[in-house]
Order: sequence, then C-alpha cells, then structure tokens
Amino acid sequence: MKIMLSASLAVLAFASAPAAARQLTIDDVTMLSRVGAPTASQDGHWLVWAQRETDLAADKGRYDLWRLDLSKPGATPVKLLADPQVNENDPQIVGSTVYFTSDKGGEDAVWSVPVTGGTSRRVTSFKGGFSGFKVAPTGDKLLVWADRKPGAPSLEPAMVKKDPNAGAGRTYDQLFVRHWDTWADGTRSQLFVLPLTAAGATGNGVPLVGALVGDTPSKPYGGGEEISWSPDGRTVYFALREAGRIEALSTNLDIFSVPADGSAAPVNLTAGNKATDNLPTVSPDGRTLAYFAMRRPGFEADRQVLTLRDIASGKTVSLTERWDRSVGSITWAPDSKSLYVTADDTQETPLFRVDATSGAVTRLTQEGHVSAVAITPRGPVVAIDSLTAPADFYRVAGTGTPQRLTQVNAAKLAGIDMPTVTRFNFKGANADTVWGYAVKPYGSTGKVPVAYMVHGGPQGSSNNSWSYRWNPAVFAGAGYGLVAVDFHGSTGYGQGFTDAISNNWGGWPLEDLKKGLAAATDKFAWLDADNACALGASYGGYMMNWIEGQWPDRFKCIVQHDGVFDARAMAYETEELWFDEWEHGGKAYYEDPQAFEKWNPVNYVAKWKTPMLVITGEKDFRIPYTQGLATFTALQRRGIPSRLLVNPGENHWVLKPKNSRQWYGEVLGWMGKWTAK
Repeated sequence: MKIMLSASLAVLAFASAPAAARQLTIDDVTMLSRVGAPTASQDGHWLVWAQRETDLAADKGRYDLWRLDLSKPGATPVKLLADPQVNENDPQIVGSTVYFTSDKGGEDAVWSVPVTGGTSRRVTSFKGGFSGFKVAPTGDKLLVWADRKPGAPSLEPAMVKKDPNAGAGRTYDQLFVRHWDTWADGTRSQLFVLPLTAAGATGNGVPLVGALVGDTPSKPYGGGEEISWSPDGRTVYFALREAGRIEALSTNLDIFSVPADGSAAPVNLTAGNKATDNLPTVSPDGRTLAYFAMRRPGFEADRQVLTLRDIASGKTVSLTERWDRSVGSITWAPDSKSLYVTADDTQETPLFRVDATSGAVTRLTQEGHVSAVAITPRGPVVAIDSLTAPADFYRVAGTGTPQRLTQVNAAKLAGIDMPTVTRFNFKGANADTVWGYAVKPYGSTGKVPVAYMVHGGPQGSSNNSWSYRWNPAVFAGAGYGLVAVDFHGSTGYGQGFTDAISNNWGGWPLEDLKKGLAAATDKFAWLDADNACALGASYGGYMMNWIEGQWPDRFKCIVQHDGVFDARAMAYETEELWFDEWEHGGKAYYEDPQAFEKWNPVNYVAKWKTPMLVITGEKDFRIPYTQGLATFTALQRRGIPSRLLVNPGENHWVLKPKNSRQWYGEVLGWMGKWTAK
C-alpha cells in the first residue's frame, strides 16, 4: 500500500502558485519567515505571534510581533511591533495587553503593548538578564525565570569579587561539567515572582524554588511549557530535576507546586515516580493538573502518558494508558472537559482531542506536523508545516479540513517548484511493517541519484515536517531522489517499536535500512539504485560510521555529521550519561564493555572504503567534536577520499544562516562529486 502525500497535502499548498519556474535552494530556505508559537486572546478575537526574519549580513535572526484579527474571515496579518533595530519576541496576551520580551536599549526586559496597537512600554527594570516569563492569568503577577546562583534571594545579581591575580581555569567537583553547548558556571535557572501593576513590575522579585538545586525550566530544551500558573494566580507548578552527583545519570524530572508569594517551600507532587514527569498544565477551572509521566527511570524516550491529578485530593489517573502513543504537548479546552495534545503517528504529528473523563482520543488533523497550539472559544488555532511547506496558522474545527489563516511565505516561495512526496512501506526486521517516503524532484525525467537520509534521535522520525537544517526538499531541488526510512527505534508506531533500537543500534535498524533502500529502488523506477549516497546526523551520523564497516560496497559516498565513532570514548566524553548507558544495556562502560563494543564502529575501520565527508561542531558536547576528528583520522590513515568540515561556533546543530549555506554547499558538492556520471 502506498499513499501519495502530495495529493493529500493540498491544504498545505499555496493556493495560487504561478507557473513552474525553478527548484528550491538553501538560499531560499535561509531567508524564509518563521512563525513562532502563537498566543490568542481569551475572547478569541486576536492571534499574536513572533516572526523571525533573517538578517544575513549579521548572520542571525531578528524577531517582530504580528497580529491577526480572528473575528474577520480572510483577514490579513499586520505588524504589531517591528522595530528593525530591536528583537520583539515571546508574546503573551493577558486581557487586552500583549506582554513580550525586547532588547530595546541593549538590555533584555519584559515590555507591553495594547493588543490593538499603540505605544509599547517597559515593564521590568531588574538587572542581570533572564530567560523567559509568564504573566499570571489574573494579570497582577509576573513570573520570571533566570540563571542565578542556587538559593538566590532575588533576581539581583550576586556581587562577586575577582582576584586580579587569579588564573582563568575552571574547577569542578561533580558532573555536569558541560551540557549541550555550555560549560557549567554554577548558576541554575530559577523562578522569581514580581508584583505587576499599571506602573509595571518593580523590584527584584521573590524566589520560589527555595532550597531546591536544579534548573526550571530544564536545560537545554525546556521553556514555558514546563511552568504553569493556577487560574487564580496563587500557585505556580513547575518541573525540575534535582541536581547532585547523579544529575548526569538521572531523568527524574518531578512536578512541584509552590505558593506564588513564596510563603512556603515547593512540594513535590510526583515523588513516587522516579522517571520523568513534565509539562504541568492546569485546567481553566483550576481543579485538575495535567502532565505527562514516563515509567522507566533513565530512559529519555519512554512513552509519555497523559496523566491527570485532582488538585484537591491528589488522586491521579493515567488518562492515555491504553493509547500507544507518546504525548508531546498539552493544552486544555476552555471548558476543562477535554485536552488537546500532539503525538507522532506514522510519519505525521497530528492534533488530537482527549476526553478528560473517558480518555477517548479523537484525531483532529491528518497530514502535516502540528508544531504549536493556541486555544480560542471557536477551537484551536495551530501551526502546521510539512515536507513541502513551512509553518502557517490554521483553525481546527472538529475533524474537518483545517481552515488556513495565513500564507506567510507565499511571496518568497512564488515560482518555486516543490517536489512530490510518496509514502511506502515494506517488511523490515522481525517481519515488522516499516514506513518510509521518497521525494522526487519536480519535473524530473529519467533516473535521478539517491540521497539516503538517516534520522537522528535515535528515537525520532523522518516525518512529514519542514526542516531548516536537514530539508528533503532542498536535496530534491538539487536533483536527488531523497529516500528516508523510519527504522526500528522510530517514534509514532507504538512504544514497542521505539524500544527495539535500545542495545541494538547496529542490528535491526541496519537491516531495516538495507531492506528499505531495496524496497524504494524496486518501487520507484526513477531512482538510480546504482548511484546513491548515504547521509545522517547524530544517531544518523553513527549509522554512517557503522555502514562504513558493515555495508561498505553500497554507496558512492557518505556524509557523516556529529556521529559516534568510538563508543568507549563516547561513554566518557558525552554529558547526559543516562542516554548512552540506557542505550547500551543500562550499565556504565566499565561494568559491561561488551555491550558498547558490540556496535562500536571503531572496531571495523579496517573494512572502511567509502568516501566520506565528516562534519562536526566545536561546541557540540553531546557527541564531542573529537569523535569527528577521530573519524577523519581513520579515513585519512586508510587512504579513503575524505573531507572534514568543522564549525567553531555551532553545537550539535547548524543554526547560523551563513553556516547553513556553507553546510549545504559542502554536502551537495561532496555528493555531486561522487554521483556525477
């Protein structure tokens, strides 16, 4: 069975695209406008969001605020704030006011502006910077999270006396020494509440986390979704993993409640669960706390079960225990009778409605990736993107086709031909059904070379979503038929399928990849089966190194980005130890070295022969750049054609526009060199 995504994704296509002109390039992608998570007024009249524009000369993004009148069908978005010298970001509507962050004057602060437009004004005056904020639903308090020394009594930066004769060295007594792309400096993300009046939010705030030592929101990915106000503005709920000597081994985030005035210490509401609890979200009626709970300590990709806690009694219910999908976001309906969640499902990320009493799940969207949700009285407004379209906003009404509200990039994509995406499946390892897709360049005739892309995670998915880093449409625009397979370990097929990769990195996934490429080239005559390159990052990068030793005669070339080369070194160099140890049987390397060595690419370097481009970032502390250097050294010592690209300012991802353009130039240049006939 196969499904043509190109036909079913008409809702995501541009309604009046002009005649065929040219293919998509990375130069186009880097200049696209990017919509942020929207915020809606309680009456459903207004939708406000931050929109990123690329300042190529400065090699960074700049943010403006936009507004849409939801009460007028066919309304056009207008700029609410767009000072070209200032970043306006992270909007939140409370009443008739939009609160947002701004760096106007060179210093980050919370500002406000009427939702109908007008003069903006600065709300906060504390020093030392901050990471985010949330205004209480009652409009009389401002919650701020900022990096400060543990136990800081307020937002006021601590006075530190510097010894002019001291050395520059850093000292540590426990992990984390570094995390994601940042060296530990002794600070923690903490919560502070300031009173909010017509005059602004004065003072340095009252601390809420007390004696807890940890980061809230969590690092490196956490944000405002990990913190929630009660509707009456009296209580704050937050997620935090308590730090200590086991922090690098622990996935035990818990959910705490604390009085917003700081009059009592936080209370751990999920102490009984030693695995992850996160995304605390209070119902509009104030009676129920929703969150997700994992079951297995140490496993970061366990199923995320939607859980409800009666705030008065403390009784909890695992609402989606029988639904074999992992909840990725949580939003309550206005009547508190149901919740809206997103979850991966067979290469899509739809919006679902979950009945708060029965747990019954109803799928509301079909194709595409729902990346953000805002609730209005007339139903959710969501951001949806796909493999062939960047995100725009849609109104969801029941299970019907979503109503498109914006066409943010219509002008920038006018005249660009998008590829055709076709989904397919096959019998993979263990005779399980495995899904993939093939992306055909627009207007291509005859056979095209193959770009075989392997996703990272490894518990992730090559799903129907737009990417600003690994974009299949850009590879198709360069003339490649891109093929991707959701091998064992991928998300969206049930937790058993996701679990199948753990302690099995080079086993079933490689079998799936072999069978998947054969299935694709058999099914699609336009793919040149004998002219293929493989490419991948993170786990996908690991798989490139593994393919070098286990499938060395299949590809004309390989592109390896931030992949594990030596499992032994990785076990001692990476920062989040819980991941690496779980994935290799749950023990440290010195306790069970064979579990790591079984799938270790370094043991098979003698078999390597395929030309490889190696890419790494110097600020990547997840898979340190030394792994990339070692890969390149192995290739060079073996006399295998190879090239190394090192990004000094990038982490595990390539984020800066100019670096992204260089990345694609190197990758497509390398592939073109070896696939040219």
